[in-house]
Amino acid sequence: MAHLNSSLLLFLSLNLLHLFHTAVSRGGQPDYSGFVDNSFAASGRYLFEENHIQKLNNLAHGYMTNSDLEKAIKAFHGRCGRISRIYSIGKSVLGVPLWAMEISNKPGKEEAKPAFKFIGNVHGDEPVGRELLLLLANWLCDNYMKDPLATLIVDNVHLHLLPSMNPDGFSLRSRGNANNVDLNRDFPDQFFQMNDDLGERQPETKAIMNWIKKIRFTASASLHGGALVANYPWDGTQDKSKNYYACPDDEAFRYMAKLYSGSHYNMSQSREFKAGITNGAYWYPIYGGMQDWNYIYGGCFELTLEISDNKWPPANELNTIWQYNKRSMLDLVASLVKSGVHGRVFSSDCGEPLPASIAIKGINYTIKAGERFADYHRLLAPGHQYEVTAMMSGYKTRTTTIKMGEEAMQLDFILEPTSSLLPRRPCKRSSMEILEVISKPHFQLAFHRSLVK
Repeated sequence: MAHLNSSLLLFLSLNLLHLFHTAVSRGGQPDYSGFVDNSFAASGRYLFEENHIQKLNNLAHGYMTNSDLEKAIKAFHGRCGRISRIYSIGKSVLGVPLWAMEISNKPGKEEAKPAFKFIGNVHGDEPVGRELLLLLANWLCDNYMKDPLATLIVDNVHLHLLPSMNPDGFSLRSRGNANNVDLNRDFPDQFFQMNDDLGERQPETKAIMNWIKKIRFTASASLHGGALVANYPWDGTQDKSKNYYACPDDEAFRYMAKLYSGSHYNMSQSREFKAGITNGAYWYPIYGGMQDWNYIYGGCFELTLEISDNKWPPANELNTIWQYNKRSMLDLVASLVKSGVHGRVFSSDCGEPLPASIAIKGINYTIKAGERFADYHRLLAPGHQYEVTAMMSGYKTRTTTIKMGEEAMQLDFILEPTSSLLPRRPCKRSSMEILEVISKPHFQLAFHRSLVK
């Protein structure tokens, strides 16, 4: 009997020990607790000294419950309704609404502005992001028209915040959702046939994918815990090797990651990650991740931000973590209008907006201008010369060369029909409106430069 009990204890120790070690949150190793205590990490005996769920509940003390979070979101909107709206993008497995907040001077209105999203609590046992996103929302509310950076963001960006992608995992104190699925492995993958069956995807994953179909996000970031680093694509390699695997916009992603790390209190001083940034596949490859899917299928530049070494730090440390990350979060959102190339595409015959494709020579990644306003927002690393091309079926392709500095550049295109014999669409603009459009200095600049080509 003693031998049987000893064997049982050994079995339980080996199978439960992983619950209590430090693990990177992108998920190379299964980890469900987020509990970090190095002094006991190797002790199987310690697991039986206190009930596991009770330990996790103790860790959650001081954090908002799902009910608290919903109340906080609604309270934010109640006092900041002038620059916000709240909405649900779907529901979790257990039916919890996935509440999102939009912050803008014209919330809910479609405009020729870039959109950014922050997603927190992708993993249920990484709750810091959900707390920080409420702090970010309230800071913007309190400082709009007072702080230049807050005003810049609210006036020029549509910022969307999803504090909790995985409310069920949070309440269950588990990494996965209520079906025990890691949501950061549930997206279609570029290298392997996985998650291709729509019916097999989790409701939280479907909600994110539908969200991106409705809103044309320029960039985004998900907030994780368990390390301190800004991670960028690719997250995996074709042969599953652990090597640096650059995506077409590697330089732009490195710029974004360094921007976040450099504005952070101490991320850039990391001894493990040079400059506090890492290519995902070089760190360790994952598949079915949200970051790569956003870039490939959503036209959205996404970073995976590890914002706390401890996955579940004491609640009294949350304000410090917020102070460490605040400037980085603000700078990352503001970079959508403070850097890159932005513009609109119009037809020369009617001055109508054209949802053309925008390509950069040497970068195998094309974005599309918006359907309604034909606006585009292309993130590019500064300090380089780029050939920018606007192209659309039925119109002559136009190309112009720009030199990106540290500031954003406005570059609009006017495309001419390929043939005057083609049936012309009825003009919605008057001749005076068309003249006003094409007489703007930045239109002329793009138009005349493209003619040289």
